Amino acid sequence: MTKLLMLGGTEFVGRALTDDALARGWDVTVFHRGRHAPPTGTRAVHGDRTAPGGLAALAAPEAGEWDLVVDTWSGAPTAVRDTARLLRDRAGHYTYISSRSVHSYPGVEDAAEDAPLVDGSPDAESTAYAEDKRGGEIAATDAFGDRALLARAGLVLGPYENVGRLPWWLGRTARGGPTLAPGPKDLPLQYIDVRDLARWTLDAAAAGLGGPYNAVSPAGHATMGTFLEACTAATGGAADLRWTDPARILDAGIEPWTELPVWLPEGELHAFMFGADVSKALAAGLHCRPVEETVADTWAWLRSIGGTAPLRPDRSAKGISPEKEAALLGR
Repeated sequence: MTKLLMLGGTEFVGRALTDDALARGWDVTVFHRGRHAPPTGTRAVHGDRTAPGGLAALAAPEAGEWDLVVDTWSGAPTAVRDTARLLRDRAGHYTYISSRSVHSYPGVEDAAEDAPLVDGSPDAESTAYAEDKRGGEIAATDAFGDRALLARAGLVLGPYENVGRLPWWLGRTARGGPTLAPGPKDLPLQYIDVRDLARWTLDAAAAGLGGPYNAVSPAGHATMGTFLEACTAATGGAADLRWTDPARILDAGIEPWTELPVWLPEGELHAFMFGADVSKALAAGLHCRPVEETVADTWAWLRSIGGTAPLRPDRSAKGISPEKEAALLGR
């Protein structure tokens, strides 16, 4: 039986990875701070990677050894460095869930894994997201070499989301009425369902793959049109999508990505966020489910927890205010 150590494992990406591993019948140990209950069927080991001595419980001989480790850390690279060094002789393979943000902005068209990267250091204290993720990549690779898989995710959506993007759109379309829909309808998106990310990551780790992979859907797997139409359909069809020219939205001082989650107008940033070459991951078995399934399952999850998604304490709330939306639509 495959033995997996999940570093994290109780929220969003980590939770999806843990659930997928349990469904495979794997033996799963979850190392976390104890702020959330671990999924049923796991063995919990508690520790805080940011605190002195925070790895003590994991360092204890009785903690065990593992075939695979998956690390979702997004803070200071020193946490990845210390954990990977501790585990390099007690685990066969180490996966670090990284981000396409490690690529230098504005980047190159159809950026593959070998596109230019930001600077990062495994010895850095927390600085900025991109540099932290790059430092984590280096830390994992320094300790595990070609036994380190770097899964560079992009926009992640799906059940358990605690960032507030898809949940906000679902709440907005459920409320119904005239709804600001940022155009154009055929604007391509590139994202990954958290469960598809989990499945591919564990398959790739079990196969012993190493090095970086852009772990997102092909560009245009969904569009703003199919995404928002899926949200409207899943929540009962009460939303009247009012497709609006991007220039009008920007002229009104509305912020892409934060006030209108997921949406970026065409241009340099859109190309950077939604234009990755994912042929390497596709060749390694990545499969992406339809956007309609992602949206419907996330709505079902939201309803099961009372309709309000949890929000990570280090993330700000998303979405445009009703007053600001109405003002634009009424112009």
